[in-house]
Amino acid sequence: MVDYRPLSDQRAVFHEFRSYAFRPDSGVPPYEPDEHDTPRALRGARRGIYESADAADDDPRSVCRHYWLEATVRGETHPIAGLASVATPPEFRRQGYVRELLANSLAEYREQDRRFSVLWPFSYGFYHKYGWETSNRIVTHEFDPEVCSFATAADAASVGSFRPVEADEFGELVPVYERHAERYALAIDRDEDWWRHRTFAGHDIDPYVYAFERDGRVAGYLVYTIDGDRGDWTMAVSELVAADHEAFLALLSFCHTHDSQVERVRLRLPADAPFREAVRAPDEVETTVTNGPMVRIVDVAETLSALSYPSTAEAALTLSVTDSLADWNDGLFELTVADGRARCERVSETRDNDATADATLDIAALSELAVGTRSATELERTNRLEAADREPVSTLAELVPKTPVYLGEFF
Repeated sequence: MVDYRPLSDQRAVFHEFRSYAFRPDSGVPPYEPDEHDTPRALRGARRGIYESADAADDDPRSVCRHYWLEATVRGETHPIAGLASVATPPEFRRQGYVRELLANSLAEYREQDRRFSVLWPFSYGFYHKYGWETSNRIVTHEFDPEVCSFATAADAASVGSFRPVEADEFGELVPVYERHAERYALAIDRDEDWWRHRTFAGHDIDPYVYAFERDGRVAGYLVYTIDGDRGDWTMAVSELVAADHEAFLALLSFCHTHDSQVERVRLRLPADAPFREAVRAPDEVETTVTNGPMVRIVDVAETLSALSYPSTAEAALTLSVTDSLADWNDGLFELTVADGRARCERVSETRDNDATADATLDIAALSELAVGTRSATELERTNRLEAADREPVSTLAELVPKTPVYLGEFF
């Protein structure tokens, strides 16, 4: 029987596992506390799977890191868990240790009343088989800075000014970020440490952060690095947040003003950000859409009971849910909604009564439905949700409608 427990004083082992898993081309640099124990690196809780519970067993088979976060889902803030740094050395792979690590992680999340787990996968197929599903897409636009000359011509920047922002000034960005977070499910509720050591700090180099101020307040900001070699630099914008369209144009104008310095601009945005609609030469923009992070419900009954629902909706239906990793999610659930709140409880630990269920789906599809990535109608159309007739599909579409989802922060 394997043992799941914290890696208290095994930072060197954790460093070695991570280096081999994510930067094997660099070899294994020696663990140097002064160099590697940065505030960014120390955030989160390290966990490991061991062969036995014997305290003398200090040889983990697989490791990971948990981030205890909060994020917006359906208009309210909920506790979630970020799963990262899942690493197993080659001598212990394909022996079931990662599955044990994931199962025990979910059990810990459940004990801590976390509603969702989010992660950035090395392989979508790998995590999908354990119940995680893509939460949102990442849209990346790459273009010559001259493409944004229209924004400069619009003169939106003339009513304000730009200035660099230091980590100590993160509080000035919070109001505009919170307005942005209200629009997107899974937007992280950033605390001071996150702002200082994630937004303002990078793995290898710290990014530039510039704010656009208007009428004495920050109306938008962008986070970026300058990548590449001299003569072929790219302005890589990882985050652009604007209070309104005029601020959005001002930030694009800021990108344009780098035309004498960079050859290209690479801009990461939510899928619904109106960039291609705003530019005058969309044919000169190379746009790519990629899968973003993945999300998973931790506890079906607790999560569906905690979410908010349309105040006018009233419904009662049964859901047959399949979950091969978390047995508490595997079975028949009864969901009752009234006055904007819900009660969900498991009424059967088996799915022997699937014929009586109004809808049948697996935990990955239910996770997409819960956060708003896909509607019940879309899931039913692609055979991810099965129902005897249209009524349960329509009911679920009303209870948990599709909403904008965007988590773009790596961890």
